[in-house]
Amino acid sequence: MRLPIPKTEDDLDLLLSRPDEELSNFLGSWKGDILILGIGGKIGVTLGMAAVRASQEAGVSRKIYGVSRFTDQGSLGKLKRIGVETIPCDLLDRKAVERLPEAPNVIYMAGRKFGTEGAEELTWAMNTVVPTYVAERYRESRIVVYSTGCVYDFLSPASGGAVETDPVQPYGDYAQSALGRERVFQYFSRKFHTPVCILRLNYAIDLRYGVLRDIADRVWREEPIPLRVGNFNCIWQGDVIRQTLLSFQYCSSPPRILNITGPETVSVRWVALEFGKRFGKIPRFEGYEGDRMYLSNAGVAASLFGYPRVTLVEMIDLVAEWVAKGGASLGKPTHFEVVDGKF
Repeated sequence: MRLPIPKTEDDLDLLLSRPDEELSNFLGSWKGDILILGIGGKIGVTLGMAAVRASQEAGVSRKIYGVSRFTDQGSLGKLKRIGVETIPCDLLDRKAVERLPEAPNVIYMAGRKFGTEGAEELTWAMNTVVPTYVAERYRESRIVVYSTGCVYDFLSPASGGAVETDPVQPYGDYAQSALGRERVFQYFSRKFHTPVCILRLNYAIDLRYGVLRDIADRVWREEPIPLRVGNFNCIWQGDVIRQTLLSFQYCSSPPRILNITGPETVSVRWVALEFGKRFGKIPRFEGYEGDRMYLSNAGVAASLFGYPRVTLVEMIDLVAEWVAKGGASLGKPTHFEVVDGKF
């Protein structure tokens, strides 16, 4: 069944956070409160909403805590309305982290990517110091940790994408510090026997941001689309949320690593042409397809969670409809075209 076209941002949030029967059943059988660190980010708000909705549908009473600095008051209001218990906190403050409530299930989403260039020390602090505080504070919990496919080496489209057992080769301070985040959680998982699952994600698709939105905006505005990075992976944010919450059952010590993305190696050129058909515009391109890009293979995750429920073509349709009617944008481009590791 195809997804309905959302008319408002509230409709979109409800669409992204809608749990399926498997997720509701899982959270109905799973015990304990859930604490989400970094909930104020792009995925966190709808993740918190999904956790509340799935628990309610299962008839389970649990607290869903959402921790963030909450610089965006709109996100804070959404979370409060849905029933998330919000806790303002600077995660770089060790004492503040120590005061956070107990929770047997923790999702770690905090981190820093964009703005790294010129402020590398802050990115390293957020991506390695904060995980130290969290891993020590929640040593008795299960922790699902967000990471990135950028920790792998650049690959060609013919490679089929990096798998979890491939060697890592991060380029630039962001990717290196993201690997540092993984290493910190791996260290403390072994030290304290903390069950951890690390999710290497690329790229989540919301209609307000994401690589499909980036390409659609360029086609709509008749701006050239760079082809230097000619292919990418992507996955509907609702599917990311579903797999994130289901990942609690795969936490282990030493940590389990899972690539989270869609099954296709997607062509930038093809996607732009598809948007052109929907917009009645002829896309403009610059440069030629290179052979160095971030690509991941999520076959293992598909074997655990099933294939994503929302197809690539459906995502393109939804983004096209949203952009054509002037739907909201977060104004946060993915910089999918970057190949030097500088963000």
